[in-house]
Amino acid sequence: METRPLFTLSIFFFTLFTPTRTLATLPACQPNCGPLPLKYPLGTGYGCGSPLFYPSLSCANDQLLLTTHTGSYPITSLSYPTSTLTVTPPQMSTCSSMQCSSNFGLDWNGPFQLGPSLFILLSCASPPIYKSTPLCDSYNTHLCAALYTCPSIVSFGLPLFANTNSCCVYSPASLGPKGDLDLQGLKCAGYTSVVSLGDFATDPSEWQYGVALKYGQGGIDNYNLATACEVCERSDGVCGYAPPRNYFLCVCKNGANTSTDCYGQLDFWNSATKQGRAWFGWLSVMGLLLLV
Repeated sequence: METRPLFTLSIFFFTLFTPTRTLATLPACQPNCGPLPLKYPLGTGYGCGSPLFYPSLSCANDQLLLTTHTGSYPITSLSYPTSTLTVTPPQMSTCSSMQCSSNFGLDWNGPFQLGPSLFILLSCASPPIYKSTPLCDSYNTHLCAALYTCPSIVSFGLPLFANTNSCCVYSPASLGPKGDLDLQGLKCAGYTSVVSLGDFATDPSEWQYGVALKYGQGGIDNYNLATACEVCERSDGVCGYAPPRNYFLCVCKNGANTSTDCYGQLDFWNSATKQGRAWFGWLSVMGLLLLV
């Protein structure tokens, strides 16, 4: 009976010298999704990147996705210096494949806004008008003429080299008060979006298609946070946050989360674990000797 306090003391020291890791219930943050690197403020999970981007971004089967109220869209390119990404909506038309499209929209309270994209509305019943204001850019009708040379135009029931009256170059584009490209309201069957005409302005098969989006930094403009995140990423960590107050965290590959960086974190946990085991072993031996 007198040995019980010694056993309790052993357990106390074992607990004291066994390291714990903060935010253990959160998954490890990914440094990339497929070929795309992930850096602050972007992240693909709870506690990763900036909280402004959760749950808009996710990584599924090595494909980075943006999800809004109108659907999920593959992200095909990222530019951190310009805070720009490009999405390719599955139902968006291109020169090689034209199809009827559903609305494209962004969440009004989300961190994304339309970037420098050139929207072209296809197979419209009449020239689109919003509140008595024509939407079509009359100076770029040559883009419609070029696009209607694509053989896939017949998917809309239009002949090759169709009259461009049913095409509208919508630039600068607006998603309206609901944040949607409302194709039904505009009386158009489909759309495409061009990020770059490249060196082949008259050849739509060489254009770069996609919707360019700008995103906010989510606090990275704060000097201390920017510096902390740079150090974290140099130490092979991923910048994240600790809910519910969303404090900055550096998430390390070994599962350790710190408020600084990942330098030496693996050695610290290994040595601390060994130290805890040594203390527990020593106390266990002492307890056994006293029991004899």
